[in-house]
Amino acid sequence: MEQIRLKVEDVSAVEITGGTTRIPAVKEKIAKFFGKDVSTTLNADEAVARGCALQCAILSPAFKVREFSIIDAVPFPISLVWSHDSEVTEGVHEVFGRNHAAPFSKVLTFLRSGPFELEAFYSDPQGVPYPEAKIGRFIVQNVSAQKDGEKSRVKVKVRVNTHGIFTISTASMVEKVPAENSELPSVEADVECQNQRPPENPEAEKNVQQDSSEAGTQPQVQTDGQQTSQSPPSPELTSEENKTPDADKANEKKVDQPPEAKKPKIKVVNVELPVEANLVYQLGRDLLNMYIETEGKMIMQDKLEKERNDAKNAVEEYVYEFRDKLCGPYEKFICEQDHQKFLQLLTKTEDWLYEEGEDQAKQAYVDKLEELMKIGTPIKVRFQEAEERPKAFEELGQRLQHYAKIAADFRKSDEKYNHIDESEMKKVEKSVNEVMEWMNNVMNEQARKSLDQDPVICAQEIKAKIKELNNTCEPVVTQPKPKIESPKLERTPNGPNTDKKEDDLDQGKNNFGAEPPHQNGECYPNEKSSINMDLD
Repeated sequence: MEQIRLKVEDVSAVEITGGTTRIPAVKEKIAKFFGKDVSTTLNADEAVARGCALQCAILSPAFKVREFSIIDAVPFPISLVWSHDSEVTEGVHEVFGRNHAAPFSKVLTFLRSGPFELEAFYSDPQGVPYPEAKIGRFIVQNVSAQKDGEKSRVKVKVRVNTHGIFTISTASMVEKVPAENSELPSVEADVECQNQRPPENPEAEKNVQQDSSEAGTQPQVQTDGQQTSQSPPSPELTSEENKTPDADKANEKKVDQPPEAKKPKIKVVNVELPVEANLVYQLGRDLLNMYIETEGKMIMQDKLEKERNDAKNAVEEYVYEFRDKLCGPYEKFICEQDHQKFLQLLTKTEDWLYEEGEDQAKQAYVDKLEELMKIGTPIKVRFQEAEERPKAFEELGQRLQHYAKIAADFRKSDEKYNHIDESEMKKVEKSVNEVMEWMNNVMNEQARKSLDQDPVICAQEIKAKIKELNNTCEPVVTQPKPKIESPKLERTPNGPNTDKKEDDLDQGKNNFGAEPPHQNGECYPNEKSSINMDLD
């Protein structure tokens, strides 16, 4: 509570979990410290496991859970140390303080003209439960100065991931390159603003620019922990009233001077840099290999235990399934004598599972299951065949009726099938008769069998017979009719011979638009009258 700067008065409620919280003395001590009664609404034994399962579901992309605000923390402070180009002094900066939020990323900016090295370590070696306080050394490679000789800005991204592991994830160098003419004017304005900044301080390489990816701020942090900020430039006076005569004279002089050449446009490019990580392992290589080997043995042991439990559960499931179905759907498919024997065997197997077979090898359960399946599998097959066989016979009968009807229509000289050859249709009739005779024989033979006896014919054999019938008859009855060519017109020396109606039609087309013959006493509005009439 001291680390997070929390007082007892700030705590509104206390919930305790864990098996030891059931001890009255523990409850009394906690209640006395906080000055209020403790709550025990959660399951003391399962609360932590439930929380871990919920956290795993939140982190996993395979599960979708309700949104929870869970903020993890870095338990130990982490610092970085680096050497300057002169290799005389070193810079140290604590990047993640104690109880800093995690996961979290920060971007540190360095001014360098060549490769450099960063070393990460725990700031409080006494509080770390490890023999070594160093985390590792990270070498940022391929760093070079700018073309004008200035030092390059190198941005290094440090991160503490979800598991609390510190690493330098990426590094990039800011490089200035000449821009093409197609660049926007805003680039030139940005470069001009950069050129107007004051020159770099020689001691600036001691400063580290820290960017918080979550907060979005970029404070300037020094190695001594002080923050510096640049005050914004004062606004320029642009109104006519505020201009002084001296300013007017200065402007006149500027007008008389020749125009200056335009500054070249420059754009900024981020170049990714490789980072070589040399981590400090807290365990020796031999000890680590021993742990890896032990882990492999544990994984194999878990696999064997799972297979053993699966075999045991399979026997138990088989016993329960058949004992219920022997008094239900399977009752008709086993004789009375075998029915009683099988029930006794199932009961005996169940007793064995909970007594001698509680902790047996996998092979013992496999053998017990095979013993039960020798009796149970034929019963199950008889039941399934009794369900599927009538459906298969019905489908076969429908196909036989279909092909028999086509053969009958062919004998009646139906136009649909008069193009089929006689010999081909005889093959269809022969196949239909043979299959029909076979179906009648097996159906009669199966009818004489009881349900508790093995079937004479299986549904799979009937389906094979249907496929054989279709392969023989279907290509014959689905033969397409041959195409009939249209009759050709007889040609005469003057052209094709057409009938009289076509001649009359052509004659009518030729007379279309001609004036009809005039009749006596009939006049037309277009004709001019030859009689002059006096009008009053």
